[in-house]
Amino acid sequence: MSSVSLINVTKNYDDIRVIHGVDLHIEAGDFCVFVGPSGCGKSTLLRMIAGLEDTTSGNIKIGNRDVTTTDPSERGVAMVFQTYALYPHMTVRENMSFGLKMNKVPKLEIIKKVDHASNILQLNPYLDRKPRALSGGQRQRVAIGRAIVRGPEVFLFDEPLSNLDAELRVEMRVELAHLHKELGATMIYVTHDQVEAMTMADKIVVLRAGKVEQVGSPLELYNNPINKFVAGFIGSPGMNFLGAVVEDGQLKVPGLNNIAVPSSAALPADGTKLVVGIRPQHFVQSEHPNPFKVDIVEHLGGVSYVHLQTSTGEKLIIEQRGSALERGVETINLALDIDNVMVFDTQTELRIR
Repeated sequence: MSSVSLINVTKNYDDIRVIHGVDLHIEAGDFCVFVGPSGCGKSTLLRMIAGLEDTTSGNIKIGNRDVTTTDPSERGVAMVFQTYALYPHMTVRENMSFGLKMNKVPKLEIIKKVDHASNILQLNPYLDRKPRALSGGQRQRVAIGRAIVRGPEVFLFDEPLSNLDAELRVEMRVELAHLHKELGATMIYVTHDQVEAMTMADKIVVLRAGKVEQVGSPLELYNNPINKFVAGFIGSPGMNFLGAVVEDGQLKVPGLNNIAVPSSAALPADGTKLVVGIRPQHFVQSEHPNPFKVDIVEHLGGVSYVHLQTSTGEKLIIEQRGSALERGVETINLALDIDNVMVFDTQTELRIR
């Protein structure tokens, strides 16, 4: 396993810059997830590390080697794609061993590596089957096994679970986490699904428009987002954002019936408009009259999500555990857990602390 370093990396397509001076260091053995909305550059960045995209400027290092201009086959990486890309006429064993045969690896060593990978991925019962006789999850495991047998320094995953149904995605998330633990390998994983990022990563890199917004552990990003974008992207359901104004050193939130929110943040002058962020679980039902119109109630078993409308027409989602709000209820009285309110600048979107 090896570390991966990106040093002021950029990528242009003709005159259009899509990756803007990314600096990033991934420690050896880390499970690092690139996450962000579609078009943010996460797959492009992964393909640059793999050597499938040229780097316009900057440097890419794997371990102590500068691989910026190195051929993909010589970088010591193995990539698993969104599509399984299995040979339909070959068995599982043949698919997993094909790359090794092409590289003239001795037959006994190929058998040993394929058997080792199939044991890890629980593919032994399927080694003589062809891809058409496998489920989606089994095919993806074969694609991962094909990467394992190469013994790479770094594993690269480009949205490998997006073609699977919801139940299989959960199952494969757990299997990938076990795989990382067993191999101790450096893994870089691309997804647009922040739930995958939160549940699997040691380190998350949040990208927007080809720039790194914030890097940190899942809980660091969840509890201490640097700006409104990260705060809204990390967490499911996402953070609620409401307009606020500074009055007498406090935040008044018109959409919450002008509730006053004391803040430990260094607030600007009275009259300044700001944005407050409140996660769904930081609303509490109140006995005091502070009613909000209920739009929809989603019951998910042990947790329910109540979709509300504020007095100013803004949308809210609140989380309820335990006794669920019945469908058909038209209003609910709410209060805030004021210790967990975050404040953001309306212009820069940076968090005010």
